Amino acid sequence: MSVYKFIELVGTSTESWEKAAASAVEAASKSLRGIRIAEVEMLDMTVEDGKVVNYRAKIKVSFKYEKA
Repeated sequence: MSVYKFIELVGTSTESWEKAAASAVEAASKSLRGIRIAEVEMLDMTVEDGKVVNYRAKIKVSFKYEKA
């Protein structure tokens, strides 16, 4: 039997939502082992002077829970 834990993260990018989501997964993979799935929950943008300056992706990441 396996148990998985979920956490929420927000990644940002000046280029795209895809890169924002990927940056969150890449950052999480530096401290979490066994990331299995990343689900995009919300997409939004930061706007300044009528122009998009940042794309943000809120994601939920699951990884296998390992008992300490």
